[in-house]
Amino acid sequence: MHYTDSPFLFQELKRIYLRLPGGRPKRFTVESVRLHQEKPLIFFQEIGGRDQAEGFRGAELMIRRKDLPEEDQSAILVDDLRGLNVIRSDGLYLGAIQEVQDHAGQEIWVIAHPGGREILFPAVDQYILDLDLESRQARIDPPPGLLELYI
Repeated sequence: MHYTDSPFLFQELKRIYLRLPGGRPKRFTVESVRLHQEKPLIFFQEIGGRDQAEGFRGAELMIRRKDLPEEDQSAILVDDLRGLNVIRSDGLYLGAIQEVQDHAGQEIWVIAHPGGREILFPAVDQYILDLDLESRQARIDPPPGLLELYI
């Protein structure tokens, strides 16, 4: 799976997989892509119109890593973030990244705190001090008051 904030990625793909909740991924061939209200509208060869497309509303969109265009070496994939240990700037361990969500263009890290709670952290450059994939660690300086909501 790949995470991107650029809708233009889809224009470079030949195939995408869609998975309905509880189902298995199904392969689709990308016919064309255009922007509609600043979001990608993807047309597949196997889907013959709006009615058929409605059957895939809410499906998870998946892309195999090998199907992605060559990456910018500085690009970080969602799969690279999962499991990363998150440490506050003062050294306090907050937990590990369990999931990465996208809410209206804002990346949110779901951090599994050792106490069993989930911390929702806005992954904004100003709050991320260091991201080291080799040591599997992210050092953050969260906005004032954020952590008090969770721990």
